[in-house]
Amino acid sequence: MNDWLARLSQLPQQWFESPIAAIALTLGAYFFGIRLFKLVRRPSWCPPMLIAAIVIAMVVASLPIGIDDYNRGASWLMLLLGPATVALAVPLYQQLPQIRALWKPILMTLPLSATLAACYAVIIAAIMGAPKDVLASLAPKSVTSPIALGLAEELGGSRALLMGALLTTGITAIFGVEWLSRILRIRDPRLIGLALGINGHALGTVRAFELGTVAGAFASLGMSLTGAFTAIVLPLVWHLFY
Repeated sequence: MNDWLARLSQLPQQWFESPIAAIALTLGAYFFGIRLFKLVRRPSWCPPMLIAAIVIAMVVASLPIGIDDYNRGASWLMLLLGPATVALAVPLYQQLPQIRALWKPILMTLPLSATLAACYAVIIAAIMGAPKDVLASLAPKSVTSPIALGLAEELGGSRALLMGALLTTGITAIFGVEWLSRILRIRDPRLIGLALGINGHALGTVRAFELGTVAGAFASLGMSLTGAFTAIVLPLVWHLFY
């Protein structure tokens, strides 16, 4: 009996020795998140990504495995982040005439927006006495994951803390942009999409595509330009102070 129980307790560890278990858990949690998101009438404060993250955390915590076991398999999915980001060039190309017509306001808005997105969390954390590695994890929180992970490693930040900050930032940006657009009566999908892309990175871009192709294209533009600007400027500024 004890032998049988011991073997049963080792099954989850054996499953997660292969990446299939982690990939299946990730995809299953995400599809469950989409289903639940639709059932509760698509609240902006609770996107499918958040639901999936909570489900995965609960499953990993309830099984006799560590987060490293899950990450080892799920890292295969991380390889898709780069191509997925590059694929956003398709809607950008489709909306190229509108983007060209607005290149001046976009060029004036982006540096200030990207700088504020990187600075406000770092400044608040610094005032509260956060150590250097926490600040390094928060600095790239408004950038899409492939770029943010590279920046966090270069600056000496924590990968786990960064992923939490990315999720929190995306959810907050979606809620904040939609709330402010209603308060200020902003209905232009280009403005809403650009704001979602700059502040909410990939999560904001996904939400923008739910609003329409124009909003999605401008969110892709905002996310891409914010990522490029932050990747160039943030390390230079960081090494001036640390």
